[in-house]
Amino acid sequence: NNNNNNNKNIIIMPNYNSQAEALKAQGNDFFKKGQYAAAIEKYQQACEVDPNVPAYWSNMAACFEKLEQYQDMSDAARSCIKADRNFVKGYFRLATAQKHLNDVSGCIKTLESGLAVDSSNPDLKKMKKEMKEAERNLQVSQYCSKAEEHLQNGDIASAYKQLELASRLDAGNPSIEALMKRVKPKYEKLEAQRKASLTSDELYKEKGDDYYKSAKFEEAIAEYTKCLDSLERQGKQSSELAMKAYSNRAACHKQLSHFDGTIADCTSVLEVEPDNVKALIRRAQAFEAVERYRFALQDVKTVLSMPYAQVGKSNWDLCNMMQHRLNKTVQQLKAMNKN
Repeated sequence: NNNNNNNKNIIIMPNYNSQAEALKAQGNDFFKKGQYAAAIEKYQQACEVDPNVPAYWSNMAACFEKLEQYQDMSDAARSCIKADRNFVKGYFRLATAQKHLNDVSGCIKTLESGLAVDSSNPDLKKMKKEMKEAERNLQVSQYCSKAEEHLQNGDIASAYKQLELASRLDAGNPSIEALMKRVKPKYEKLEAQRKASLTSDELYKEKGDDYYKSAKFEEAIAEYTKCLDSLERQGKQSSELAMKAYSNRAACHKQLSHFDGTIADCTSVLEVEPDNVKALIRRAQAFEAVERYRFALQDVKTVLSMPYAQVGKSNWDLCNMMQHRLNKTVQQLKAMNKN
């Protein structure tokens, strides 16, 4: 029995090469003395003997960090991860190198890969939080410098748009607010001039758009309807403005689950523009919602028969999924009808 108990306490050590371990020990001595180049040489020799031990690569990366050689640090850290994907320190080393190389998005990806191995690692979590903040700050400063550039070139509308994007990321940021003080009065003056030059029908549509953005769908429908009624009286129900108003009103109906309204408005668009991908998909979704599956399938197949470049990846993937689902439903209904 005693023997059995003793066996339980035996920890099986990894089978390290003694020559490589001796080289690592020499490297560690050099590291402690601050002789990093000499340490690197020893760790490199250890890796030549056995490249599958992550600690050799990790220690080498630590030396490169001390010497501020971040590209070499990054290479050593990648080899460390390759040697053992579960060795968390490898991800931390690589992320540190990427941070110093100003590769913010690469750094965040590495930290996420490390956290997939050990989700509670405090070093990785802390650094991810810092880098997310850095990423946000970088994005804000890019928006601000683009806004400044647009302002210099006299493109007030684009400058205002960049500042709106920046404000979404960091409301109350003093740099954004200072720029906004310069841009907003000019933008509002231009907007007033632009609106003054719009026809009443264009104004109805624009009012509808504003309501839509505020999720006031009933009010938006009322404005689009005014626009469309007026265009119809002038015989302009096939104009570009009418197509936009029909399309946007269809979107409002969809938001309110008024699927018959969505179908009618999308049909008005498709009578003039039979290849309008957005209208075909929206109508297919509405047909599916009111259980007119064969009509939905027909619209989806029309989209999938168009050139991929015209449809775009996300629409193509959406239609593929819908086609699969609708085919299944149609088959099930056929089987039920037979019974």
